[in-house]
Amino acid sequence: MDPNKKKISMAVIKRLPRYYRYLYDLLNMGITRISSKELSERMNITASQIRQDLNCFGGFGQQGYGYNVESLFREIGNILGVNETFNAVIIGAGNMGQALANYGNFEKRGFKIIGVFDVNPNIIGNKINNLTVMHMDKLDEFITNNKVDIGILTVPYDQTPVVAERLAKLGVKGLWNFSPMDLELNHDVVIENVHLSDSLMVLGYKLKEMRNKENKK
Repeated sequence: MDPNKKKISMAVIKRLPRYYRYLYDLLNMGITRISSKELSERMNITASQIRQDLNCFGGFGQQGYGYNVESLFREIGNILGVNETFNAVIIGAGNMGQALANYGNFEKRGFKIIGVFDVNPNIIGNKINNLTVMHMDKLDEFITNNKVDIGILTVPYDQTPVVAERLAKLGVKGLWNFSPMDLELNHDVVIENVHLSDSLMVLGYKLKEMRNKENKK
């Protein structure tokens, strides 16, 4: 299926990794086919939403049969580009940067960390998951000599736009930003801002609502 044939909403694209995760689990459980109803019960979304999402790409199911799990898993992987390889560098080798560098699942999804950079002399030269932390002074040379698709930013707030601008000028086309800033650049660059505290605050709200209900009993 060719997702480029028509404009797909970002809301649908953002749901695809979740489908991919659930299908991966189904494969590991030995389940070879599943209906939209069964998948909806597992994912806690409606069957009609699943059908609408997948129909954006031409549809994958057969009436009366459902979805072939392996085929759907493979097709969604193709749409998401997991069969391609995207090289990434991490800027900022603090706690967050080290955690990301050590996360083994990225490479399974097509994302390979090939460099880690920092300015802290106490960190430079350390090994993180077989990668030696390099000084930021070497960033330009490294990107010139290596194909880098993504810059992962785990730097202080005030350094985020400076580092992002530098990466964009070096030709890096994707930025995964973990700073508190909603990063925007005047470059042809794709940016994904990740705010972990937002998710935590949503969890806090849900806990507060649960406590309020319990207190009313």
